[in-house]
Amino acid sequence: MNTNSPFANSREGSLTREMVETLFPLFEEASAGAIAVDAKARITWINQSYAQVLDIGDPESVIGKPVLDVIPASRMHEVVRTGRPILLDIMEFKDLHLVVTRLPVRAEDGTVIGGVAFVLYDDLQPLTPLISKYRRLQKELSAARRALARRTTRYDMSDFVGVSPAMLEIKHRARLAAGRNTPVLLLGETGTGKEVLAQAIHAASARADQPFVGVNLAAIPENLLEAEFFGVAPGAYTGADKRSREGKFQLANHGTLFLDEIGDMPLQLQAKLLRVLQEKEVEPLGSNATHKVDVRVIAATSRDLEAMMSEGTFRSDLYYRLNVLQIRIPPLRERLGDLGVLCEAILGDIAADGEPYATISPEAVGLLAHHAWPGNVRELRNTLEQALTLNEHCKRIDVAELEPLIPSAPRLRPTRTGAPARTVRPLQEVVMDAEREALMNALNLTGGNRSKAARLLGISRSVFYEKLERMSEKTDT
Repeated sequence: MNTNSPFANSREGSLTREMVETLFPLFEEASAGAIAVDAKARITWINQSYAQVLDIGDPESVIGKPVLDVIPASRMHEVVRTGRPILLDIMEFKDLHLVVTRLPVRAEDGTVIGGVAFVLYDDLQPLTPLISKYRRLQKELSAARRALARRTTRYDMSDFVGVSPAMLEIKHRARLAAGRNTPVLLLGETGTGKEVLAQAIHAASARADQPFVGVNLAAIPENLLEAEFFGVAPGAYTGADKRSREGKFQLANHGTLFLDEIGDMPLQLQAKLLRVLQEKEVEPLGSNATHKVDVRVIAATSRDLEAMMSEGTFRSDLYYRLNVLQIRIPPLRERLGDLGVLCEAILGDIAADGEPYATISPEAVGLLAHHAWPGNVRELRNTLEQALTLNEHCKRIDVAELEPLIPSAPRLRPTRTGAPARTVRPLQEVVMDAEREALMNALNLTGGNRSKAARLLGISRSVFYEKLERMSEKTDT
């Protein structure tokens, strides 16, 4: 600090005796009231203006009294005790809101010998524009934080759509996983919605406000995987950045790390991942220092990890470390009863992106059920998007719009070769029966609470009520 500064004989934010004598008249004139206390927070002086604000008839009557006895909301005792100023504060006194500033006063040796306070405003009205701006900025900050939270996870449990018993069991397991910090292993074919479920688990967990970091191991070159996972120390290798770079574990600290296609991870990296999961610390590439991390891991794969263990391409110790809670997501061909609600959810999602809302006929759903869906839900969405794109202004997707888009193979094989057609139930009836069973299961699990049942099934209340009403009408007839 500059020794020629007027603060040379005081600590920053404090006043010396000399400064008080010089500046006090200026501060007093500019303020709505002023007061001074000694080192024991007893009032040594109060001006007439402040006495009037405090409704004190005779200023001399309070000299020598503890400031808290006269002004219960005062914080002057904190200022003289800590030696730290309180530069801006709103103090309540009866029905008044006073904007005050408080400063310690120090002797030449630096000891606190008292404090002074000035009432900058005895009415908050002049500060209304400033307060309004502050509140607006707070709202904008809160909105930005909410938007950032939405960016970390796009999906929640309602986005994992399905009404079949298998899907209800998956959601039950997912909610169990959300209540714990143990690793989760998601198994399922490509396109079944493993990342959607991973994000839903994160969004329903206590880590929901923390980062969700996803990484697809199949999409990263093998020679870059270690750096991606554990980060890079400055100058770790030729051409490396002179600054450190955080890895996925550090970016996901206190949150969730989603490892997609874990079966594609090289053996060498599997050993390092196992160590991180056990020790909860990472060592950046080119560094000898370790960094503690608190990360919940959700892994997913479309490969047969047990077969890979037998072949020696996947470590058994890592498998058992990850496979604490396993959730298998069935392919779409094994849950055709979900086709109707899936189509409604996908069409609603497409409409949310600005496209006109469209519905789908039961006959069109029946046609979709004859396809094996090797690409699962991802392929279904692609098919519906194509139908809307190729048929402009289409408000209801029917068989005619879908037939050109459904490939001739693979088709689902009939369960009984050569069975007479009259023994086959109409698909619409099969789908309705599956939906009826799912609705009743959900109502039973929620004790008849329809709103909770709709959330459990991943559909809106209006869709739930519509299906329930349709089911009732069918029963009545």
